[in-house]
Amino acid sequence: MAEMATVLIGKRRWVALCFLALGVSMIILDATVVNVAIPTMVRDLGLSTNDAEWISAAYSVTFAALLILFGRLSDRFGRRLIFMTGVIVFVIASAFVALGMNATEIIGARALQGVGAAMILPSSLSIINAVFIGKSRAVAFAVWGGTIGGMAALGPVVGGWLTTYATWNWAFLINVPIGIIVLIGVLMSVPETKDLFARKGFDLEGTLLITLGLAGIVFAMIEGQRYGWVHPVNIFKVGSMEWPLENLSVVFVVGLLGLLALIALFLVEKKKAAAGKIVILDLRLFKIRTFGFGNAVALVVSLGEFGLLFAIPLFLQATRGYNALQTGVILLALAAGSFFASGMGAPLAQRMGPVRVLQLGMLLEAVGIFGLGFVLSTEITGWGMAPWLFIYGMGVGFATAQLTGVILSEVPVADSGQASAVQSTSRQVGAAIGTAIIGTTLIIGLGNVAVQLTERGVPAAEAQQISDAVAGSAGQAIPALASMPNGAVLMEGASAGFASAITLVAWVAGIFVLLGFITSLTLPKNAARVESEGYQPAKAE
Repeated sequence: MAEMATVLIGKRRWVALCFLALGVSMIILDATVVNVAIPTMVRDLGLSTNDAEWISAAYSVTFAALLILFGRLSDRFGRRLIFMTGVIVFVIASAFVALGMNATEIIGARALQGVGAAMILPSSLSIINAVFIGKSRAVAFAVWGGTIGGMAALGPVVGGWLTTYATWNWAFLINVPIGIIVLIGVLMSVPETKDLFARKGFDLEGTLLITLGLAGIVFAMIEGQRYGWVHPVNIFKVGSMEWPLENLSVVFVVGLLGLLALIALFLVEKKKAAAGKIVILDLRLFKIRTFGFGNAVALVVSLGEFGLLFAIPLFLQATRGYNALQTGVILLALAAGSFFASGMGAPLAQRMGPVRVLQLGMLLEAVGIFGLGFVLSTEITGWGMAPWLFIYGMGVGFATAQLTGVILSEVPVADSGQASAVQSTSRQVGAAIGTAIIGTTLIIGLGNVAVQLTERGVPAAEAQQISDAVAGSAGQAIPALASMPNGAVLMEGASAGFASAITLVAWVAGIFVLLGFITSLTLPKNAARVESEGYQPAKAE
C-alpha cells in the first residue's frame, strides 16, 4: 500500500473542518428532512404509495452502491476534487427535486442526490484523516460524529418547520445556499491531497461487481417487507414496466444477484491482487485488526442504532396527535445529547482510550433505547421522553466519532478514501438490514392492536380489519378512527396496540446495539492511540 504524508495546514484546518462538517450536515439533513416532506409531496403531486417509496429508495440504493467507488477515486484523483464535485452534483440534484413536477423527475433527481452524497461522505472523512494527526484528529472525528448524530435529530425539526410554514420544495432548495457556502469555504481552506504513488488503470470488473452487489443487497433490505422476500405480495412497477414473474419476488431475485455479485467480487479481487493488478477494494485492509473488526462493529450496531428514529415519529404523530414540527422539537433532546458528547469525546478518549469511549457510547445508546421502551405509552409526553433521548444522543455522539477514528487509526493515509468508504458502506448496509428488521418487528407488534380492541369489546372481525389498516399505514390510520362510531374506544385500543409495538421495536433495537458492544470487545484496547504521520511527499495546494 502506497503511503503519503499527512498534510499539516495549521489553524486553517479547523476552518476546513467547519466547512467539511457543513457539507456532511447537508446530506444528513436531507436524508431526514425527506421523511417529513414525503406526505406533503404525495398530497400535492398526487403521487402513489409506490412513488413515495421510490423517492426514498432511489437515494438509498445509489448512495450505498457508489460509496466505495468514489472513496477509491478520491484517493487517486484528489479528495477535495471528489468532495467538491459531490457537493455540485448534490446541489443540482436538490434543485431538480424541488422543481420536479412528477414522480419520474423527482425519483431520478433523488437517485442523482445519492450519487452526490456518495462522493461527499467518504471524501470528507479521508480529508480529515489526511490533514489531522494525534489529538487534533480525535477532536476532528468527534466533531464529525457529533454532526451526524445532531443533524439526524435536527432534520425533522427543519423539515417540519419548512413543510408547515413554507412548502415541501424548500426542504430541498435549502441545500442550494448551503452547498454554495460549502464550495467557497472548501476551496479556500482545504488543500488537495491524493495518493501520489497510485498506479494508472481502472478495475472495471470490480467496480461493476461492487456497485451491482451493494445496490442489490440494499434494495432487497429496503423493499423486502413490501414486495415479499420470496413470493410476491405486491406488484412491483417502475414507470410503466411491471415485474414479469408471478411466483418469485423481485426482492428475492435482485437480492440473490447482489449476493452473488459480492461473492464474485471477493474472488475476482483476491485473484487480481495476487497478480499485482489494480483493484477497487484492497482486501488486505481487512487484515488490519482495527479496520476489520471495527467495520464488523459498525455493521452490527447500525442494525439498531437509528431504528427508533424511524419509529418514534410515527408513534407520536399517530397516537399523540403531534405534527411534524412538534415531533422534531421532541427529538431535539437527542441532538443536544449528541452535541454534548462531541465536546467531551476527545478529552475522554485521551484519558480512557478511544475504544473505551466507543464502548461507553454504545452502552449509553442501549440505556437510552431500553429506557424509552419502558416509558413509552399512550400518555407519554415530550418531557417524559427527553431524558432517555438525551442519553441515547450522548451514546450516538460518543460511539459514532470514536468508531470512525478506531477504524481508520491504522489505515495508511494513501488508502483513507477507500477505507472511509468501506466504513460508511458498513453503516449503510447495517442500517438497511436494521430498517428491514425494525419494520418487520413493527408490523408484527402491530398485530397486538386487534388484541387491544377485542379486550375493549370490539367484535373480532372489526378489530382485525382495523388492525390490518393500522399495520398497513404504519399507524397513520389511527387518527381517522375518531370519526367512526365508538371512535374513542377504537382510538384508545389502537393507540395502546401501537405503543406496545413501539416497545417491542425498542427492545429489538437495544439488543442489536448491545450486540455491537459485544462485538467491540474484539478491538484492541489501545487502538487509535498511535497515529501514523506517513511519508513525504504529498500534494498540498
